[in-house]
Amino acid sequence: MSKEKKYDEGLIRSLGKEISGSTEVAKAYAKAKNVEYTETIRKNVSRILCSDKDTDTNQYTTKGVSRLSALKEDGTIMDIREYCDTYKLPFDQVKSYKLVTHSGNGAYYNIASTYVSIESESDFHKDILDSISRMSNRPKTIKRKEKSAESYLLVVDPADVHIGKLADSFEVGEDYNSQIAVKRVREGVEGILQKASGFKIDQILFIGGNDILHVDTPKNTTTAGTFQNTDGMWYRNFLMAKSIYIDVLDRLLEVADVHFVFNPSNHDYMTGFFLADIIQTYYKNCKNITFDCSIAHRKYYTYHKNLIGTSHGDGGKAANLPLTMAHEAKEDWAKTDHKYFYIHHIHHKTSKDYMGVCVETLRSPSGSDSWHSKEQHHYAPKAIEGFIHSKNFGQVSRITHIF
Repeated sequence: MSKEKKYDEGLIRSLGKEISGSTEVAKAYAKAKNVEYTETIRKNVSRILCSDKDTDTNQYTTKGVSRLSALKEDGTIMDIREYCDTYKLPFDQVKSYKLVTHSGNGAYYNIASTYVSIESESDFHKDILDSISRMSNRPKTIKRKEKSAESYLLVVDPADVHIGKLADSFEVGEDYNSQIAVKRVREGVEGILQKASGFKIDQILFIGGNDILHVDTPKNTTTAGTFQNTDGMWYRNFLMAKSIYIDVLDRLLEVADVHFVFNPSNHDYMTGFFLADIIQTYYKNCKNITFDCSIAHRKYYTYHKNLIGTSHGDGGKAANLPLTMAHEAKEDWAKTDHKYFYIHHIHHKTSKDYMGVCVETLRSPSGSDSWHSKEQHHYAPKAIEGFIHSKNFGQVSRITHIF
């Protein structure tokens, strides 16, 4: 393929309709052509796929989107109209542009657009409405047997799932995508339930949010605008997150009543909130589940002598959480003997006591993508965790389902 100057664009576009992610398309293309997969193939396949889309090439807003070369085959530079025609960019939406040339990086146009339509926005709207319309919206209320005197709280916390994250074993040594993310949540929760089966569970605290989704915009960026390598379209990943939450909560409701708390987070501050609100609406007629889905950064839950705080953990210092808890949960602070804060964000385990409050960070089931591998933020165990709390003696067991 290194000697091949032209690519079969028809085959690439055909594969792009069937396969999500330019990396996977490039691998399939290399296999179909019976050649070795290389980074050069990936880049060219990505370029061809990108040329079919309305693309904003402003480097200050896309932060990492591949640059589209302005060089012709003969080495001369395209003018702006040729550039737009070549890459199917709407010339009438170009507000301003600047030709950028750097030694070793070729040439490209930095374009500011007046407006670029969001691909498949109407499809997303239709899909989510159709999906909600097919739901009964009446999950059955279960009549429980009388609670046992010796029973426990189960905390289930699938932290930092990042549905939509893309990790490629070719680069980082492991694969991670939306399908793997959903599979791990389902398997992890089931594993926690099996390991907790020796305890009589009378209440479940399910901690949601915490970067359940990997991006927050159609341009594949976090809420703050940091570009991410992604698997699948943003709206498909949103629908997958909705479905796995419903599947998991239905399973937990078979065991005990559930309290759902939502922790807003830095990757999906907006879409994560919308997702939690949809889940709350779906269960609005079920008396076995309660919700705390406000946009507050910290949530508190009391179980007999236990006071449990939860937060994503991307703001403030862990050492300040105990005093923050004392101020924000004054009434329950005085009534409880065992106090905990479960936080997330850093994808690895820490646990420390601060004057009677145990602050614990949780592991993540998500794989390490290109950035994490480059920065050496990887090789922490991939896991979903849970905790058993006694009514009178606090946390008596940690449960870890490792992948």
